[in-house]
Amino acid sequence: MAPVVSLPIGTPPQTQQMILDTGSQLSWIQCHKKLPRPSPPAAMFDPSLSSTFSVLPCNHPICKPRVPDFTLPTTCDQNRLCHYSYFYADGTLAEGNLVREKFTFSRATSTPPLTLGCAQDTSDTKGILGMNLGRLSFPSQAKITKFSYCIPGRTGSAFPTGAFYLGNNPNSAAFRYVDLLTFGQSQRMPNLDPLAYTVVMVGVRIGGNRLSILPSVFRPDASGSGQTMVDSGSELTYFVDEAYKKVKEEIVRLVGPKLKKGYVYGNVADMCFDSNMVPLIGDMVLEFDKGAEIVIGKEQMLHNVEGKVWCVAIGRSEMIGAASNIIGNLHQQNHWVEFDIANRRVGFGKADCTRSV
Repeated sequence: MAPVVSLPIGTPPQTQQMILDTGSQLSWIQCHKKLPRPSPPAAMFDPSLSSTFSVLPCNHPICKPRVPDFTLPTTCDQNRLCHYSYFYADGTLAEGNLVREKFTFSRATSTPPLTLGCAQDTSDTKGILGMNLGRLSFPSQAKITKFSYCIPGRTGSAFPTGAFYLGNNPNSAAFRYVDLLTFGQSQRMPNLDPLAYTVVMVGVRIGGNRLSILPSVFRPDASGSGQTMVDSGSELTYFVDEAYKKVKEEIVRLVGPKLKKGYVYGNVADMCFDSNMVPLIGDMVLEFDKGAEIVIGKEQMLHNVEGKVWCVAIGRSEMIGAASNIIGNLHQQNHWVEFDIANRRVGFGKADCTRSV
């Protein structure tokens, strides 16, 4: 499950649920189709009720191909409106029209009209809040230079409420920061996502034991492979093979006989068990430059994937067609994660995210 925020969109505002995704650029909402029915589902945005809603025609500059940093496939639909379609890494399709609309937080506080997707053919009732470094992401368009969130751990079947700040966070004095790696146009590489929040990761500890993984495994090479990104939209953490193999070796050393043989969850994760092995594995620490850390408590190490099957919440990047290390939202739980775009850094701070507001 990805973190979900509720935001007021339009004039007057309609509250929309959106998945907070630091790994993607385009924000989009679920729009109500004009069909002869009594009323749209409450979760959908009704453009006819907003005085600030407008659609983008085909001749709008954003709808032209090869707009820098915006690689979304766009076409001209039968109504001469700008149509987009996009497949996410998990195979989810989002498509609809590009539109402009305001986020209205209060009578005194609103954004200018931002470019969004108005989706009509998706399998989900939630939209996406695209938060990466692209020029059409929500922070870029709304001129937000800092944001942070705190994702609580799931307790049983309940989904407790965490926290989301736009701007300064009153808890930031306790954060440890790692610099963002940035990439200019001349540094574009085939396996690199230049718009991701790329950080310098230097190592992994499990149960106090530092794994023998070279720091270079977590940094982009000449092709861009090895990039380490912080992605709230990904549930699992993914490691490139050199790191994944070392993690698996340590798990085998600790609880090898208890591994579920021949089982692979979602075609990406094969460190799985028929019961919760938390007491036997211990904590995991992701180490970053400048002393920043994500401390993953042993209770967060495993993820209940189905029935009584539990898996270490780390997958192989290669199995999702990626050449990068991805820190997913399960391993960000009970931490403040702050994206300080103005100062090109990411901060981490341990927290109880059910009490973080």
